[in-house]
Amino acid sequence: MWPVQNRDGSIARLGPREMWMALSAPDRGDPEARHFEADIRWLVREQKGWVDRGAVLPRFSVPYEREWAGSALFDEGRLTLFFTGAGIVGRSGGYQQRLFEASAPVSDDGAIGEWSAPRPSIETLTPEYCAADEHHGEPGRIKAFRDPAFFRDPMDGAEYLVFTASLAATGSDYNGAVGLARRDGSGWSLLPPLVHADGVNNELERAHVVFRNGMYYLFWVTQTSTFAPDANAGPTGLYGMASHSLSGPWAPLNGSGLVLANPADDPRRAYSWFVSAEGIAASFVDDPGAHGFVGAPAPLLQLAFDSETVSLAGEVQAR
Repeated sequence: MWPVQNRDGSIARLGPREMWMALSAPDRGDPEARHFEADIRWLVREQKGWVDRGAVLPRFSVPYEREWAGSALFDEGRLTLFFTGAGIVGRSGGYQQRLFEASAPVSDDGAIGEWSAPRPSIETLTPEYCAADEHHGEPGRIKAFRDPAFFRDPMDGAEYLVFTASLAATGSDYNGAVGLARRDGSGWSLLPPLVHADGVNNELERAHVVFRNGMYYLFWVTQTSTFAPDANAGPTGLYGMASHSLSGPWAPLNGSGLVLANPADDPRRAYSWFVSAEGIAASFVDDPGAHGFVGAPAPLLQLAFDSETVSLAGEVQAR
């Protein structure tokens, strides 16, 4: 899940409401089936909890089968959704991934107008990136071109999409990377990956950048199961790096890169952390303990930033 954000990455309000988005799917009894029916839904954060407000996008004639994660930008009265179009329409169950975007006007009271038809954000790959075009696969083993996260660099005003990618020209099956594209006129131009985990990890998911106190913080999430067999596998959690420049060099946060981790005796408690400019980390309750899959919003967490150290400050209370 992720909030609607202002250009600076802070959590936006649409009229009187704090609006969030989350992936949702029908309960088929098998949690893995959710990947093949997911769409993006509205969540409103209220004092009593989260309120479901239905699907974000209306039905369009599109080339993809379903919607996967992304980000949402509110700027000058317009809302833009950047998201992953997964699969191919008319051929169910595929793992193909492309980046898409759609936008809609927002009135002063927060009412959202008519959405534009989703269009691809990036049409052509550069040699650094591996295409995510395989129909067959399994979670954790597929290649990635997904999870677009908007970032505006306050130092020069340039706008970027940070995304989950896979490195090309490698001999390893474990070639996760954090991709980057810069806005170029009305479109986006791919740049070399910000970081990669070639030979170490297959997936650096939900990658995004936060700017705080003159430093750039790059976050991603990963699972123990996606580390290479010969790697020193870390826990499922939120990882990150820090730099004084978006182009690096990057230093691992807290010395190891690990920011938040599920406990060893509950390794699938939560997943998919996403950090706002305020340092609020959102995630979902995954498969905790003996309870089975939950798939609901997890408590929001407040992070504290101190140069290359990022730590848990506490839980964010309802308001």
